[in-house]
Amino acid sequence: MQPYQVEVPTVEYWQRQIKCQDACPVHTDARGYVRAVAEGQFEEAYLIARGPNPMASICGRVCGAPCEAACRRKELDEAVSIRALKRFITDRFGWNAEERSPLKLIRRLLGRAGNHSSSRGEELAAFRAFLGDQQSPDNIDGEKVAIIGSGPAGLSAAHDLALMGLRPTVYEMEPIPAGMLAVGIPKYRLPNELIEAEVDFIRTLGVEFICNTQVGRDISLAEIRSSHQATVIAIGLKKSRSVPLPGSEGKGVLGGIEILRDVALKQQVDITGKVVVIGGGNVAYDVARTVVRQTGVDVSRTALRTTGVESVHLCSLESLEQLPADDLEILEGDEEGVVRHHSVGPKEILLGDDGWVKGVVFQRCTRVFDEQGRFSPTFDEDDLITIEADRVIWSIGQNADLSLLKGVEDIELTDRGQPRYNAETMRTTAQDVFMAGDITYGPKLLIDAVASGKHVARKVFEFVREKELVENVQLVHLEIPDYDREPDYEKIHRAEIPALSAKDRISDPLAIVETGYDQSNAICEGCRCLDCGVNTIFDSEKCILCGGCADVCPELCLELVSLDRLVGDDLLQQTITDRAEDLSQFSAIVKDETICIRCGLCAQRCPTGAITMEKFTLKSTWEIKN
Repeated sequence: MQPYQVEVPTVEYWQRQIKCQDACPVHTDARGYVRAVAEGQFEEAYLIARGPNPMASICGRVCGAPCEAACRRKELDEAVSIRALKRFITDRFGWNAEERSPLKLIRRLLGRAGNHSSSRGEELAAFRAFLGDQQSPDNIDGEKVAIIGSGPAGLSAAHDLALMGLRPTVYEMEPIPAGMLAVGIPKYRLPNELIEAEVDFIRTLGVEFICNTQVGRDISLAEIRSSHQATVIAIGLKKSRSVPLPGSEGKGVLGGIEILRDVALKQQVDITGKVVVIGGGNVAYDVARTVVRQTGVDVSRTALRTTGVESVHLCSLESLEQLPADDLEILEGDEEGVVRHHSVGPKEILLGDDGWVKGVVFQRCTRVFDEQGRFSPTFDEDDLITIEADRVIWSIGQNADLSLLKGVEDIELTDRGQPRYNAETMRTTAQDVFMAGDITYGPKLLIDAVASGKHVARKVFEFVREKELVENVQLVHLEIPDYDREPDYEKIHRAEIPALSAKDRISDPLAIVETGYDQSNAICEGCRCLDCGVNTIFDSEKCILCGGCADVCPELCLELVSLDRLVGDDLLQQTITDRAEDLSQFSAIVKDETICIRCGLCAQRCPTGAITMEKFTLKSTWEIKN
């Protein structure tokens, strides 16, 4: 007979079932706020989303949404549109809410502490409740901490440090705060007013921003360290990478990150004629779609436009199937006129007698990754194509500008020239200097930077206060009486996110592409959530092994099997032997969690009440160890 590989549920098991939350770097209870939207509890949904994530409003617009990639609903049809639902609730109660007082928001979050509304301990409410009233957000007597860089990692660190009672000062080289959020993300995705609102909120907590100040040029790292008890380097990756090819030093060869910055700051951008963008990720599409918007149509309307952009070609090593950019980026790029060329790698940039670009020679890429999945492209040098170009823009990756470390002797560098860094303590070899964000792990998602900023804030707090923060987590299952779901929720198709037409997008380079869900669509989309935080709990003392639950299950995820057919780890074997001696004489109910849709029919069918539908949650408490 076929054996069954099974696992005895533990705390980690229950956490893994909520796949959206488990995939989120800050463990946002996406299931919680999606289901709150479905029930029309929009403010509660906002508080759930905002609790662990100070950048929730921004993530509602531009997050890479690892939660959606992990969503179990996509095994049935398509993932729940989690990011769009976050935008719906943060647009109502977040950045543009009529009354948005930091103190009132914190109090509302504190009011949720201990009510089991979150299924993850890492929530601002629980931590603030522990810190107590003596450390209010407007505390001006706390220890001074410097943060270099005001991108998502720096902002998140400053936000949490301020709430912990410390006094953060953020140094930013650009004329405006927010780092790459402000100068690296096109305005058609993330409007200025949203960024400004989030920065103003953090400023109100007592955070000071010093802009137009590049550390290492306008002020030394030594000066900053001398006046602060700890320093966090969160400078991100703001320099475009390139490949040293023949012609790569020619006129008209540009960096994609630099192009995005100049456009964002309304500086003159020298882009004309035929443009070739080399790269295939989301940033490459940001660059290509930004250049498309510089078409010279109605030049008088905005200083952002430049005349004479004739065509935009995006050239990638990857095939269309391998392209790392999001599907929506590719589709919208096609609609806007971006011309794609796949499986090609640059061999030479052709220059005219005047030194200006006139074309790029590409060779066919036959393989991007080797058998071990490592980046190792190979080419057919005999299969060449030439694309005419007046400008060539690199968008194949980013590097950090580490000039601020020049002459700093107590921060050791690796063989690759990167600061030596302890991922656990988040410290460099200098005890008072920490790092966070992309500089520590390379380019990742916005939400990864938020998580890194929050984590470094905890580590800085421990360093400055010379105490250890310890989180204690308790598993709680709460029975849901009269559990029921919306009619035909498993048949509802994913609601398309409303967006402007390609014509309207091109006519105004600042027009927001996605217009977002209205209330009706948001509620309908929320109803699609399978509610993976709800579990079927079986009471073996009440079960009579009638099989009714298995018979009624629409997904066939329950089965009654004899104990001798179960295989698993030591915990399973111990659980079985504690209950039975002759395994063939006893049975178990085996559940396939991967296909359960939490319909609750098994609990309704059970004649003895042995099955209950219960919500899984974690209750957090904090303590300090000296």
